[in-house]
Amino acid sequence: MNMMFIIDNEVVTAPLDGTILPGVTRDSCLTILRDWGYRVSERNFSIDELIAAAKNGTLTEAFGCGTAAVISPVGKIGYRDECFEISGNRVGPVQTRLYEQLTGIQWGRVEDTYGWTRIIG
Repeated sequence: MNMMFIIDNEVVTAPLDGTILPGVTRDSCLTILRDWGYRVSERNFSIDELIAAAKNGTLTEAFGCGTAAVISPVGKIGYRDECFEISGNRVGPVQTRLYEQLTGIQWGRVEDTYGWTRIIG
């Protein structure tokens, strides 16, 4: 599973540098988010940056993505005896929309404009 964070309206996730799985779900999420107009950064970032964003309110959503879970929301992050609630400990709007889009494509409820699905007779 890969982690994604929305910090100041930018989707931030770690780069594929040998320690992060180059998964299909990760790639699908990043493709869709970019197509929706989100700034997407695949870059190194520190826990200090993440905690600072949580403290100042610019960390608005956090979620994991992967084959089994599709999108898995994160409502709280704990670090050094502190706990930071994200998105009111609820599933955020971007996560919800992304989940609906991905599963909609998978189940044929949403048009696959990417050519990802194949009909098997």
